[in-house]
Amino acid sequence: MKKSTGFSRLSRDEKIDFIARRHFSRPEEAARLLHAYQHSDPDVQKQHDEFIENSLTNFYMPYGVAPNFLINGVNYTIPMVIEESSVVAAAAKSASFWFDRGGFHARVLSTRKIGHVHFLWNGCEADLRDRMPALEGRLRAATEGLGAQMRVRGGGITELELVAKPEIEPGYYQLKASFETCDAMGANFINSHLECFARELRSFVEDDHSLPEADRSLTVVMSILSNYTPECLVRAEVSCPVEALADGDDYTNEQFLAKFLQAIQIAREEPYRAVTHNKGIMNGIDAVVLATGNDFRAVEACAHAYAARDGQYRSLTQAEAVDGQFRFWLDIPLALGTVGGLTSLHPLVRASLEMLQNPYAGRLMEIVACVGLAQNFSAVKSLVTTGIQKGHMKMHLLNILNQLGATEMEKERTKTYFNDKVISFQAVGEYLKKLRGQSAVQILSHIHPN
Repeated sequence: MKKSTGFSRLSRDEKIDFIARRHFSRPEEAARLLHAYQHSDPDVQKQHDEFIENSLTNFYMPYGVAPNFLINGVNYTIPMVIEESSVVAAAAKSASFWFDRGGFHARVLSTRKIGHVHFLWNGCEADLRDRMPALEGRLRAATEGLGAQMRVRGGGITELELVAKPEIEPGYYQLKASFETCDAMGANFINSHLECFARELRSFVEDDHSLPEADRSLTVVMSILSNYTPECLVRAEVSCPVEALADGDDYTNEQFLAKFLQAIQIAREEPYRAVTHNKGIMNGIDAVVLATGNDFRAVEACAHAYAARDGQYRSLTQAEAVDGQFRFWLDIPLALGTVGGLTSLHPLVRASLEMLQNPYAGRLMEIVACVGLAQNFSAVKSLVTTGIQKGHMKMHLLNILNQLGATEMEKERTKTYFNDKVISFQAVGEYLKKLRGQSAVQILSHIHPN
């Protein structure tokens, strides 16, 4: 197949036409679909097109809310962007449960972010360490203009450190830089500083004639921030008397507490369980991170690295019961921002932040962590009582009915019928067959039309 050239210079309509004719068996239908998901307002669509390269259309995700999140005494309605059917319902249910028990409490433990200049140098390590005070002064002076606005807001470079790692490769060093980025996530701010540091570091060594000539050469491998931010940490927690824990008829407070603590302990020690456990936490966190225009990929990568920080992958939540008081908490690194990036460009991101009462970055960290904790509480509570599928499949029922082409009347009757029954794709299909007086083949034809 011939390589396409000049694709990025085509108009959006030309791109759609090219893709539809080259990659789809029914190009007219494909083109109609891609056009259908474009925004009706040309200005809004143009704004979306400029977020990324080679934009064709928009890929919509459900935007929902979870009300009644009482966090540090403030009642929030949380915007969430996610396609998984039970997540928003689980968050809302947990929020309602804890609203009546004092709500969530959260606090930022630290906000430091890290970046590195990775370089190779064959000189004596002591020579470089002796020169670090002079080098630091030069680096700070070189980035004076870059960091001016951030310093006005109370941020900027907080620390510079030389790190030697010959065990990775002989002569391998890192210039480790720590930053405070205030309400910005800070990726561009940090990377701009690091690239400037790299240039100054190289010239600093080249210009130092007190070094042996053979040592006045330094190779910069790369300059980049790290998405591992264990010192950008937030804690969210809930607590209540043990006698207030159970809200069902099928188990006592003590039975629920024992199973809940056992489930958390298993997730702390068993990686197979811990991964799924933490995935549930991230269901809630990612949904809010997306809604507020932050980088969910970075948040995910950092959270999972943090979960394995002691050499074994563990759960991110912990629980205890001491002197009749139940406590459940989450410590998680969250590098989030409320300025920069999409926060001022995407209309729904702006709406999300306004819905959250326009939080500063630290407050957003607290909110997001509480949603993750709420999500995990709902998941573990379901697992140790009714089982995860009961609530999940009730939420999934509508997806099944839509796949089977159910009418509104059929949806209502099916929901009523399955109110106290086990839901499965096959069972719903059989019920619709009886409801319609049709054959199973006719029902399944909605999914796989000839």
